[in-house]
Amino acid sequence: MKLTVIHSAILLSLIPATATFAGGLDRSGQSILAFLQPGNYAEAGISVLDPEVKSNQLNVGDMAEDYYFPSAAIKVQATDKISLGLIYDQPYGADSLYPVGNPVFSANGQATRVEVETHNITALIGYQPTENWNFYAGPVWQTVEAEIKLRGLAYQGLSGYNIKVEQEEAFGWLAGFAYQIPEIALKAAVTYRSEINHKADTPETFGFGTVPGNVVVGLPSGTAFKTEVVTPQSVNIDLQSGIAANTLAFANLRWVHWDQFAVTPYYLKAASNNNLIDYSDDQWSATVGLGHKFTNKWSGTAAVGYDSGAGNPVTTLGPTEGYWSVGLGGQYSPAANYFIQAGVKYFWLGDATAQTGGNPVGDFEDNHAIGYGMKIGYRF
Repeated sequence: MKLTVIHSAILLSLIPATATFAGGLDRSGQSILAFLQPGNYAEAGISVLDPEVKSNQLNVGDMAEDYYFPSAAIKVQATDKISLGLIYDQPYGADSLYPVGNPVFSANGQATRVEVETHNITALIGYQPTENWNFYAGPVWQTVEAEIKLRGLAYQGLSGYNIKVEQEEAFGWLAGFAYQIPEIALKAAVTYRSEINHKADTPETFGFGTVPGNVVVGLPSGTAFKTEVVTPQSVNIDLQSGIAANTLAFANLRWVHWDQFAVTPYYLKAASNNNLIDYSDDQWSATVGLGHKFTNKWSGTAAVGYDSGAGNPVTTLGPTEGYWSVGLGGQYSPAANYFIQAGVKYFWLGDATAQTGGNPVGDFEDNHAIGYGMKIGYRF
């Protein structure tokens, strides 16, 4: 069962880079596997997700927008014992638009809308005291921005509320370690990411723009407020091992600390005593699968996944609770030093009860999503 270095490297890169529809606002999964590749390595990829989230009970058609996000990474083995890396991804996000005309989620020709976008750049330095161990750490630079509009009977007196989270940057950190036995393609890695605290300018308006949301009774006109947004801490565990000639078993386990997560704009809280977004449970997810090298140029993977979600009932801005998934990936390697990879993943999205202000609005059931991904990798 002994595997050559290049076989190990090819199989390691096979985990499909398809989009996810995870608990809370989780999107990319924040993988650092590119940094654990042998030698010098670079990759670039793009993922697309096409979800369908509806509620027959509320007569809501598809309210989940398609979205895509790119990723990139570079890793340099500076010396026998020191490695350096940069990873770019978009770890958290949301993109939803309810149909206009449904009075539950629209009013005055406008519909409830949410857009949340984040960008991450992770810088890594690794120390390998032996060929088996790798200890790594580094800073994380992150930006967050969002725009949310609430419309319709679901929000009662808050229909017409708008908030814009101005782009804000902040820093966190990452640390972890990996153990490997290259001869049998065995690798285990544990990676911790810290929470990142943003305090962003958040202009709020209410009543379809007629009342400034940053003006509260008793405060001068134009009083501005900042809203705290704390992206959660997380732990990733990546496992792989050769189990037969040219065959690899792999798994990824992920924990994200969504419990007690809340976004509480000042004016919204003053007007309603509610949070804009909150979650009640931590997210747990797992992906397990097999990779196989069929020829010197062709390889493939198959994987199944589970995500617990971040609690139920959920916000109307993302009314699903976790998922089950199956995925397939393929890789073509024209030469030993580069490859092209593509993958597809199907999600059975968990049923959820949507709520606003702690009051259930209705159920969203029997939903699904399809994710696609493509990646190019190069060894130099």
